[in-house]
Amino acid sequence: MRVIGATARRFFAVRPFISIGVKSAFASLSIIFESPGALSSGGASLAGERFRACREPTEVRLEAKHFIDYRYKMDFADVALFRSIVTAGSLSAAAREMGTTPMLVSRRLAALEAELGARLFHRTTRSLSLTPEGEAFLPHAAALIAARDSAFESVSSAGSGLSGVLKVTAPNVIGHAVIVPVVAGLIADNPALRVNLVLSDDRVDIASMGLDVAIRVAPMKPSDMIATRLADNPYILCASPAYIARFGEPATLGDLVSHPCIKLHAMETWPFVRGGELEQIRIAGPLSASTVDAVRAACLAGVGVAMMTYWDVYEQIERGELKRIVLADAAPVELGIWAVFLTRAQMPVRVRAFIDALRKRLLAGTLP
Repeated sequence: MRVIGATARRFFAVRPFISIGVKSAFASLSIIFESPGALSSGGASLAGERFRACREPTEVRLEAKHFIDYRYKMDFADVALFRSIVTAGSLSAAAREMGTTPMLVSRRLAALEAELGARLFHRTTRSLSLTPEGEAFLPHAAALIAARDSAFESVSSAGSGLSGVLKVTAPNVIGHAVIVPVVAGLIADNPALRVNLVLSDDRVDIASMGLDVAIRVAPMKPSDMIATRLADNPYILCASPAYIARFGEPATLGDLVSHPCIKLHAMETWPFVRGGELEQIRIAGPLSASTVDAVRAACLAGVGVAMMTYWDVYEQIERGELKRIVLADAAPVELGIWAVFLTRAQMPVRVRAFIDALRKRLLAGTLP
């Protein structure tokens, strides 16, 4: 007897007893139905007198090939399609990207929803949004695709280098200064590799964007999410030599608050550690900006003192274009550079190679 799809879910929903045995080299599934009278009285449990009270059971046996066909029928292409719809934002946009029709995309999505027994999207003529079930399935869909890619890469790319599409997001400055040179080197050594790099100072949702890894600069702990620390990246104070020649260099936190400072919109206060305690210092100045690039440019132009991370300004410090300021009574908070993933399981070979290359590049940098 072969049972699949929604029928299978109704079939298993009334099971009073399921046992799995081994027959020769194949596993078989035994399903025992109770008589109608037993079912109408509320059914029986798996143990004790209630099981022995089952009357006239009928045994139906699913051989291994039928069980596997039922249990593992889901199509990877439909799972990938689901993730593409989330990324594209609509059925029609996903259809255009895949070179097919919205009708076919809709049918395949409906087949996946029937297989899962859950609606994945709220759909109207004007909007598309994930249901709670869709949000719950999204990271698993990404993990399934990653596991499939990893399995194929493990046998197909061993002698031919990295392949497939590496999808990464990172902040703008570290993306330009560090990530781009790293992926350029990987591409040069692996002609079959393609890279999709999303640079943004906003926190990107890697699940909805279908990305492999996010590089983030933050005071995270390993338990905050699935992440690995790649390198230190402390906040530092800096100013241009021209500014210091004109206004002097602050020596303490008290001095700092009297200097014109360049504020990043996302940082309402500047974090310091003094005497083992965290202190958030409010600063003021003639300029605030929405991006780290703009803050750095203003600092180079002598507008004021800036707080940025080491990897945002390490080149300018090495060239003498900016000078690091060290206070006597406090130190800026330490940050780290992290690689964030949806899952550690079955990570594609290209992602591991990228992380290894990025870590090597970061650790080669010298923190002053």
